[in-house]
Amino acid sequence: MLAATGLVLMMTPALGLFYAGLVRSKNTLNTFMMCIAALAIATITWAVVGYSIAFDGTGAFTGGLDHAFLQDVAFAPREGSSIPHLVFFAFQATFCIITTALVSGAVVERMHFGAFLLFAAIWSIAVYAVLAHWAFGGGWLMERGTLDFAGGVPVEMGSGFSALAAALVVGARRDYGRQALLPHNAVYVLLGAGLRGFGWFGFTGGGGFGPGDGSVLGFANTLLCPACTLIVWFILDLARGRKVTAIGAATAIIVGCVAITPAGGYISPAWAMALGALAAIPSYAVIAWRTRTRVDETLDVLAAHGIAGFLGIIVIGFVAQADWNGVANGLFYGNPGQLLDQVVAAAAAPAYAFAVTFVLLKLIGLVMPLRASEHEEALGMDVVAHGEEAYVSGEGAILITEQTIPEQILADRL
Repeated sequence: MLAATGLVLMMTPALGLFYAGLVRSKNTLNTFMMCIAALAIATITWAVVGYSIAFDGTGAFTGGLDHAFLQDVAFAPREGSSIPHLVFFAFQATFCIITTALVSGAVVERMHFGAFLLFAAIWSIAVYAVLAHWAFGGGWLMERGTLDFAGGVPVEMGSGFSALAAALVVGARRDYGRQALLPHNAVYVLLGAGLRGFGWFGFTGGGGFGPGDGSVLGFANTLLCPACTLIVWFILDLARGRKVTAIGAATAIIVGCVAITPAGGYISPAWAMALGALAAIPSYAVIAWRTRTRVDETLDVLAAHGIAGFLGIIVIGFVAQADWNGVANGLFYGNPGQLLDQVVAAAAAPAYAFAVTFVLLKLIGLVMPLRASEHEEALGMDVVAHGEEAYVSGEGAILITEQTIPEQILADRL
C-alpha cells in the first residue's frame, strides 16, 4: 500500500508533464504549476477536513468531522481495514490530489493562478470529498450497492464534468476558433501519459487494499484495457485522417486507464479487453465534436475522464461477475438490479459535480477576476503568473536587450 500510494502520487507531476506538452510553449510552466499547486492545496485541505468529510461516519450525503486535522488517524487499522489508518489516509489523499489537478486542464492558458488556487481549495472539499463519501466512504451510493473499484465516481466523472462547467464559466481562450492552438511538445505528452499509465497500477493495484484477488484482478485489467483502447484509437485515427497520431495514442492510454478505474476489480479480464475497445469510441467522438463547438474545454478532460469514467461505471452493471469479484453479478449474469445502481451513480455524480463547480466559479468570479486580460493571455501565462519561461526563445518570450543586462554579465557573455 505504501508503494501504491507513491505510484498514485507520482501521477500528479506526470499529469503536469502531459498537460504541459498539450499547450502552447508560452504557457508550459503555468500549466505544470497548476498541477504542482494542486498537490500542495489538496493535500492540506484533505488533511484538515476533506478526509473526515469523505470517510468519517455513515451520513448519506457527507461524513462527519471526527477526523478533522487527522484526529484519531494513527497506526491502528481503520475499522474494516487491515492497513494502518495513516496509510489509508495517505492513499486516499493521492486520489484527491490528482483529481483536483485534472480539472485545471479545462482552464489552462487563461485562468489566473490565484483564482485557481482558491478554486482548488474549495473544490477539493465541496466536490471531491463529498463524491468520495458517496461512492466509498459509507454514503448513499455505496449503501444502495453501487460498485466503484478505484474512483469512477469522484475521480473520473467528478473531474470530467467539473471540467465542462469550468470551461463554460471561464470562457474560451482569445484565439480559440480563430487560429490553430496546437500542442507544442508531443514527446512531453507521450512521456506524461506513460508515467501516468505506470502510476495507474497503484490506482487499481492498491484498490483492493492488500494482496487479495481484487488487487490482482485490478492490476491485470489495467494492463489489458488500455492496450485494446490503443488499437481501436489507431483504427479511428487512420479512418479519420490516414495517420496514427502521437497525441491520439497518449490520449488513448489515458482513456483506457480511466475506463478500467471503476471496473478493474469487478469484471473479468476478457470483459476488461472489451471495455477498452469500446471506450475508445465515445471518447474519440466527444473530442472530435468538441473542437467544432465554442466550448473550449481545452485538454478534453470531459472526453478522456468524464465520458470514459461514465462508461466504466455503466459497464459494471452489465458484466460484473461474482465468480471474479466475489461481490455481485451484473445484468448479463442474472442481476438487473446492479445495472440500476450503476445508472443512478452515473446520473447523480456528473450532475452534482457540474452544478457545484459552476456555482463555485461564479461565486469566486464575484470576488476576484477568474481569467487574465487579453494582453496577459497574449504574452503568456508563464511570464504573467510566474515571471519565468520554459524556453527563452519560445512563443511569448521576453526579449533581452543589452540595456536590460548588467554590464558585468554582458561583458562575461561577450
